[in-house]
Amino acid sequence: MSDTQAVIEVRALYKIFGARASDARKMMDKGVARSEILKKTGCTPAVVDATFSIAKRETFVIMGLSGSGKSTLLRLLNRLIEPTSGEVFVDGEDISHLGTTDLRAIRRKKFSMVFQHFGLLPHRNVLENIGFGLEVQGVDEETRRMKAMEAVQVVGLDGYESSAVHELSGGMQQRVGLARALATDPEILLMDEAFSALDPLIRTQMQDELIELQARLHKTVVFITHDLDEALKLGDRIAIMKDGVIDQVGTPEAILTEPATDYVRAFVENVDRSKVLTASSVMKRTPTVSTHKDGPHQAVRTMEHEDHSSVFVVDQDRKFLGVVTLDDALKESKKGGRSLEAILRRDVPTVGLAAYLREVVPLASETNLPIPVVKEDGVLAGIVTRAALLSALSSEGDESG
Repeated sequence: MSDTQAVIEVRALYKIFGARASDARKMMDKGVARSEILKKTGCTPAVVDATFSIAKRETFVIMGLSGSGKSTLLRLLNRLIEPTSGEVFVDGEDISHLGTTDLRAIRRKKFSMVFQHFGLLPHRNVLENIGFGLEVQGVDEETRRMKAMEAVQVVGLDGYESSAVHELSGGMQQRVGLARALATDPEILLMDEAFSALDPLIRTQMQDELIELQARLHKTVVFITHDLDEALKLGDRIAIMKDGVIDQVGTPEAILTEPATDYVRAFVENVDRSKVLTASSVMKRTPTVSTHKDGPHQAVRTMEHEDHSSVFVVDQDRKFLGVVTLDDALKESKKGGRSLEAILRRDVPTVGLAAYLREVVPLASETNLPIPVVKEDGVLAGIVTRAALLSALSSEGDESG
């Protein structure tokens, strides 16, 4: 979960590669196409008018195809690449014009990077590789070893401290790279296609481990990828880039359900929506309910008024108790019953607000009743109907809604 405080703020950031950058910029301001600018000036607009902020503890994913400018944008954030124009603020400080000494200090204090190709030192073992960043910072050997050992435990490399890095699998080598980045205790972790070189199974495992690490360490992570599924899985928010321009910034659900451009729409149309959309995004938020003190006659009146065949029952704190059907309530009313207790179905499956629809679909297929959505404290938040599920899982359903 991210804080509202911005750790990184980017304003009107440009990077144009080539000797005639000023001429290229003038053409860009006139709306000249990127290909035409390259043809006439020999310049490549790599990042164009990027403006966004990244909150503290947020996992912010920058996604795009090869040549979209995403890796260039990442390196502009810590000035490994100098911007053509624009501003980058880190914790409120404009780093765009810092001198070499101050910039180096900011990088050491605030940032660590993890690359696609692990960049490990072949003549050093695992522990020595992990401690390398601390060694560069001038940290003494004892402290360096202690912090490196802590990082070993964080990424699950216990027992491999003395191993040669060439003896490790790709996934294990990437763990070493991640541990090296974490050993300096950075506030911001920059990850450039960090898992792209891994086999699919190992890549999935590393994604899961990054999610678990983030839940424990609460870093601010900027993650670069060309894979939309990876972006949707990891990102609190996603920026989608095309030809140096950020087409859209939004949460995974917003990107999926409200694509801002045809380019983004084309990207998301074949995504498995059940792995991204959650119960909270499709539920009816004000379901009709009966309370624990109602009797069957009142429950029947409620269902008839709402034209429903069932009603959800809650206690005085609106905590979910169960479901009563119309047939059961009618029978109990005719018998002269005064309580819902005898006909209350308590064995009703529920889901949480964050449950993905892939978890909800099997439940919906086993019952004719809507699926209750409950908060962590048991309070009924809403219901998911079959119609809502079908609409959400269909791209046509979103566009028509």
